[in-house]
Amino acid sequence: MTPAPVRVRFCPAPSGVLHVGSVRAALYNWLHARHHGGTFVFRIEDTDAARATEESMRSMVEALSWVGLDWDEGPDPADPLGAERGGHGPYRQSQRTALYAAVARRLEEVGALYHDFRTAEDLEAWREQARGGQGGGPPVVKAAVFRHGPDDLARFVAEGRPSSLRLATPDDGSVVIDDLVRGEVRFDWSQISDPVLVRSDGSATYPLANSIDDVAQGISLICRGEDLLSVTPRQLLIHELLVRDGLIDEALAEVGMPPREATWQGPTSFAHLPMVVGTDRKKLSKRHGSVAIQEFARQGFLPATLRNYLALLGWSHPDGQERLTDEELVATFDLAGVGRSAAAFDVEKLTAFNGERIRELDPAELSALLVPFLDGTYGDRLLDDPPTEPQLAIVGGLVPLVQERMQRLDEVQAYAPPFLTDEVALDEAAVAKVFTKAGAAAAIAAARRELGDVEWTVEAIEAALRGLPEELGIGFGKVAQPIRVAVTGSSVSPPLFESIELLPRDVVLARLDAALPVAEANAPAG
Repeated sequence: MTPAPVRVRFCPAPSGVLHVGSVRAALYNWLHARHHGGTFVFRIEDTDAARATEESMRSMVEALSWVGLDWDEGPDPADPLGAERGGHGPYRQSQRTALYAAVARRLEEVGALYHDFRTAEDLEAWREQARGGQGGGPPVVKAAVFRHGPDDLARFVAEGRPSSLRLATPDDGSVVIDDLVRGEVRFDWSQISDPVLVRSDGSATYPLANSIDDVAQGISLICRGEDLLSVTPRQLLIHELLVRDGLIDEALAEVGMPPREATWQGPTSFAHLPMVVGTDRKKLSKRHGSVAIQEFARQGFLPATLRNYLALLGWSHPDGQERLTDEELVATFDLAGVGRSAAAFDVEKLTAFNGERIRELDPAELSALLVPFLDGTYGDRLLDDPPTEPQLAIVGGLVPLVQERMQRLDEVQAYAPPFLTDEVALDEAAVAKVFTKAGAAAAIAAARRELGDVEWTVEAIEAALRGLPEELGIGFGKVAQPIRVAVTGSSVSPPLFESIELLPRDVVLARLDAALPVAEANAPAG
């Protein structure tokens, strides 16, 4: 038989936002698919109506799109709540409930499921009794001791009491999972409780819906967090039941969904990924930089940087390389190379990675990337909508002045305002620090005189201002800093001469004129 093609999936529940750990799992699935020429499926597990929101779903599609993990099947990024791509949808579980019901009915008919009429209070009382009042962990639920007797069953049915449906798992024996990350993992069936597959309201639980979709959509490998390792034995059992005697094929045909391909027999490989923790080895939180992925966009991280860095959270290149292109990642990534230990997310290292990539960008490309941080998309609006050609020229001219200084794209917001506004507000701290020094006012007045008719080039501007220290009898720093504050409003700016050249002469002169009385008012007495 022809081997099944590589098909992997990323299937978040839309009840929040995507964080670092989830996106790393998506990235590993994407890399595995691309490495093997397979298919990456993006599925939305939104059966929990009480928690799932359309806003969250849109956010997740947006986040994955921004990171650059293009999926082959799933919601259409242009219309995530409507259109889809791929031939084995729908890709939202809320649109597959008829399939889950058809499968559950057949599983019950073949004796794989049994009714549980217990209320929440009944269940707690049973657990307490099974523990013998001694506390400890929850007792194991098995059909042999948990299935209702025929008399009780008949009475509950006659009363119309709602019931859930549990999967009858084996009483003994074991199941072995050959995990690409963790190696051989053995589970004893005697220690595994019978899970609820259908709630009392008729809705499918995660183990059932997830397993049905994995088989129906031909998922060949399940790559996910290690927190889901414990559900794997029960899902393997469900996979076997689904393909036995064509049970799932009958259900698919009944509800009019695309048939399963002949080579799709259920997932055959697993990879359970270790946790992502902070540098202090504690659970990842906002103080470690674990925020919604969109926040990385707002902070000015490059998607390529995030892909590169997240790939290294648990996996390493065979040659120890850290700076990797997508092509290099796809060519060398192997889930077998993922370690078992928790991986530490270090936002400082991510930032350093980002700075290196920014410095390597073509200036024209960097100029285009900076526009969203100046046009109101992220932060304050400094550009018109759309930006004018002179404004874009200013941004392009600013790039050579700041590219070597930047670690994140949003840092342009600290440099750009003096160049995109006619007037600047003088920073109070800079005024107190600089204008109170002897000679500050004289330096501004001299600069106003020298720049009035000098050729407007960096070389000519520098030559004119370099002569002022000798004239004024003070060091160049005490000349340059007052001029810098007067022209840019701040004591910290890109290189002074280049900054002056980037601005129109009349703007520079007007700012020097406006700053001079402020400097005189703050000059030291005597």
